[in-house]
Amino acid sequence: MTSASALRRRKAGRVTAWILAGVLLIAVCAIAWIGVRGYLAYQHLTNARSAASDAASVLSDPAKASDLISTISAETSAARELTSDVVWQAGERLPWVGPQLAAVSTVADALDDVASQALTPLASVAASFSLDSIRPKDGAIDLTIFDGLREAASASASGLGTARSAIEGIQTAPLVGPLREAIDEVSGLLAQVSAGADTLNRTTQLLPAMLGADGPRDYLVVFQNNAEWRSLGGIVGAMVLVHTDGGKMTIGAQASSSDFSRYDDPVVPLTDDELRLFGKQPATFVQNVTQIPDFTRDAPIIQAMWERERGATVDGVLSLDPVALSYLLNATGPVELPTGDELTSENAVQLLLNEVYLRYENSAHQDAFFAAAAAAVFSSLTAGATEPAALVSALGRAGDEDRLMIWNAAAEEQSILDGTTLQGSLASTDPSSTEFGVYLNDGTASKMDYYMEAGSEAGWCHSGEAALSVTLRNAAPQDAASLPSYLTGGGLHGVPPGNVETVSYIYLPEGATLISTAAADAVESPRLGGGTDADRQVLVWTTRLAPGEEASLVVRVSAPRTEQIVTRMTPTVHAQNGDTVASLCEMAE
Repeated sequence: MTSASALRRRKAGRVTAWILAGVLLIAVCAIAWIGVRGYLAYQHLTNARSAASDAASVLSDPAKASDLISTISAETSAARELTSDVVWQAGERLPWVGPQLAAVSTVADALDDVASQALTPLASVAASFSLDSIRPKDGAIDLTIFDGLREAASASASGLGTARSAIEGIQTAPLVGPLREAIDEVSGLLAQVSAGADTLNRTTQLLPAMLGADGPRDYLVVFQNNAEWRSLGGIVGAMVLVHTDGGKMTIGAQASSSDFSRYDDPVVPLTDDELRLFGKQPATFVQNVTQIPDFTRDAPIIQAMWERERGATVDGVLSLDPVALSYLLNATGPVELPTGDELTSENAVQLLLNEVYLRYENSAHQDAFFAAAAAAVFSSLTAGATEPAALVSALGRAGDEDRLMIWNAAAEEQSILDGTTLQGSLASTDPSSTEFGVYLNDGTASKMDYYMEAGSEAGWCHSGEAALSVTLRNAAPQDAASLPSYLTGGGLHGVPPGNVETVSYIYLPEGATLISTAAADAVESPRLGGGTDADRQVLVWTTRLAPGEEASLVVRVSAPRTEQIVTRMTPTVHAQNGDTVASLCEMAE
C-alpha cells in the first residue's frame, strides 16, 4: 500500500514536471516570438537603410525630403514596435543574447526617433521649399525663405545628434560579427545624415545675417594663390569687397596685394611663439598673412590691414583659392573675360596660376587679369543663372578641402562655425582623433609651386606610437630655368632659377612627444628647426629641389592612441599619393 508521503512526492513530481514543461514551453515560445519579431524588425530596418542611402544628399534640398522621411518612418516605427514588447525586454537581461537584443532595440528606437521626430519638422516645411528659391533675382536672394527653415533645421540637427550619440554608445565588443558590422554601417550613415542636417542648421542661422538681413554688411573676399605656397594655401593676391544688404550683393571695391604697404611693425600683436616661428612678416605684409596656419588668427590681421589702407572696417573675411573657383565654375558654367578668354572649370587653375605669368610680365597686368576673373565669376553667381544644387556641392567640396574659410568679426556669429573646417583653425586632439599638421611655404619668392607635388600620410604603428611621412617633388620641366623670371623668382633669394625652396611647418599632435626624424630618398640631409605654437611642438623642415628631385621626411612620435589619425595639409594644386601605413612604420623604425 502506497504511503501518503509517497503519493505526495509523486504528485509534487508531476507538478514540478508540468511546471518545467510549462517553463520550457514558455521559453520556446519566447525564443520563437523573439526570433520571428527580430527577423521582421531586421527586414524593416533593412528597408529603412535602403531608403536612407541617399538621405545625406536629399537633406541638401529639403523639398525632396518629405516622401523619403515618410517611407523611412513607416519602416522604423514597425521595427521599434517589434523590439519593444515585454518579451523582448526580458530577453535583453539574458547572458550573451541580451546584448544582441539590446543593440537591435537601441538602433530601432534611435532610427525611429530620427524618422518620426527629428526629421518631421523638416518634412513639414519641405513642401514649400526648393533650392531654386535661393537663386538670386535681380542680384538679390529672398531671405524670408530661411525663416521657416531655421527652427525646423535646428530641431532636426539636435534630434539627429541625440540619435547618433545613442548608437555610438552601443558596446559592440560582445556582439556577433554581422550585427556589429550592421551597427557600424548604420552609425556611418547616421553620421552622414547628421552632418547634412548640421550644415543646413548652421546655414539657416548664419547666411541671412551675412547677406544683410539685419542691415548692410561688408565682407572682404581674398584669393590665395597656390602658385606661391603659404600655410593655408598661398599668398594673398586679389581681393574683392562684397557689400550685402537685404540679400542683395554688390562689389564695393577691388584690390591686390600690391596695393598694400609693408609695415615696420605688426598691425596686431603676435604671440611670442608666432614671432619665433614666423617672424613679424605675417602681420607686416599682406602676402604673408596666411603663413600662420590658423585663419581665426589671420583674418583679423587682414581686417586690420584693410582698415589701415582703406580706412574702413569689414564685418568679416572669406578666403578662396583658384581650385575652389574652378568648383564654382561647375555651377556657373563658363564665363567670358574682358581679355576674350573663356574661364571654365577645366582651365581656371592653369590659366590663373600659370599661364597668366607666361602671358604678362608686368605685375599690374597680372593683377588686372585676376580682378577681371573675380568680377566675372561674381557677376555670374549673382545673375541668377547658377544651378543652386551645383553651387551647394561646389561650396561643400571647397570647404571639405580647406579651400574655403570664413571669419566673422561678430563672435556670436563666428561661433556658429565652431568645429567646422570653414573656420580654418588649428584642430586639437580629442578622444576620437589625433591630428598632424603639414603647412607648406614658398622660400623662393616665385610662382614655381604650381609645378610642385606634395603628399603626406600618417598612421598608427603600434600602441602609443604614430608616424608621419611628408613628400615633396619638383615636377617642373627640366628647362625650368628658362621660364620668365617672375615665375622662377630669378634667383632673388639665392635659389637658382628652376629650383624650389620650401619651408614646411610640421605640427605634431597635441600632447605628442617626438621620438625621431629621418630622411627617406632625400637629395640632402634634412634641414630641421623647430619651436612651439598653441602648445604643439612644431618642426621646421627646409628643402631645396631642382626639377625632377624629391625629398621625404618621416617623423615618429609617441601619443595616446585614438580611433583615427589624420593629417591636415596645405591645399595644393597637385597632390601626391602618400606611403602605406605599413611601409611608413617601417621607415620610422
